[in-house]
This record gives sequence, C-alpha cells and structure tokens, in this order.
Amino acid sequence: MKFFAVLALCIVGAIASPLSADEAALVKSSWAQVKHNEVDILAAVFAAHPDIQAKFPQFAGKDLASIKDTAEFATHATRIVSFFSEVISLSGDQANLSAVYALVSKLGADHKARGITAAQFSEFRSSLITYISSHVSWGDNVAAAWNHALDNTYAVVLKALE
Repeated sequence: MKFFAVLALCIVGAIASPLSADEAALVKSSWAQVKHNEVDILAAVFAAHPDIQAKFPQFAGKDLASIKDTAEFATHATRIVSFFSEVISLSGDQANLSAVYALVSKLGADHKARGITAAQFSEFRSSLITYISSHVSWGDNVAAAWNHALDNTYAVVLKALE
C-alpha cells in the first residue's frame, strides 16, 4: 500500500497541476474537431519544421508534397494523433494520472533513444497549437486549457529526455 501512495505522489509531482474538468472538456472538444486530420497535422509540423521531418528515416530528405499522400505517411500520422487522442481521453480524471504518466514517460524515453531534442518537442508543440488554433473556435480559455495540458505533458517528456 505504501508503494502505491509513493507512486501516486510521484505522479502528482510530475503532473503537478492536473487539468480541471472544464479544461479537459475544452481540450477534448477542440481535439475532436481536428483529430481526424492526421495527415494534415503531421504535414503542418513537417512544413513548419523540416528538422523534425529529418528525424523520420522513412521521410528524411524527401519532398513533403511527394510523401504526404502515401500510406506510410498516413500510417505514421495516425500513430501520432492516436497517441494524443489516448492521452486526451484520459485527461480530467485524477484516477487516470498514473496511466497518463506511463504513456507520456514512455513517449519521452522512446524519443530520447531516437535523438529527439527538447527543442524539437517544442517545435512540434508550437506547430500543433498553430494547427489546432486555426481549425477550431479558439479563445483565451481554449488556449489556456491547451497550454496547461501541454505544460503537464511536456514536463514529463522533458524529464524523460534528461
């Protein structure tokens, strides 16, 4: 029992300020509007930050227009968006903190092994927010909810990159 209490404290410390139910609802609602645009989301990230595209061996050095409509691109875009969908679906419920922490920690560790930098995670974040904010009704409340969600997520990812 003590182990689970310590684990819970570690998770709460890593995700110091979980999303409120209202924030989670805003993130979930806006994500629902764009999550089916997997290819466009990844293409927007690659267009804004070619250094990120270069980290994907199957896409490195290729013209974005020539790969965007391929099955391989769609598959990888779906994998990325599905990860976000899973984390977002778990948000707003304290009982899910350990699951979120485990998913996000694994993401950080996996990407550390691939040589992904904190700067590239930040680039991805900015491109994702730019994409979402230009495709949904975006106000200060939605921006604040997304920033809170991504601050929590990135705190765990960046710790795993250390």
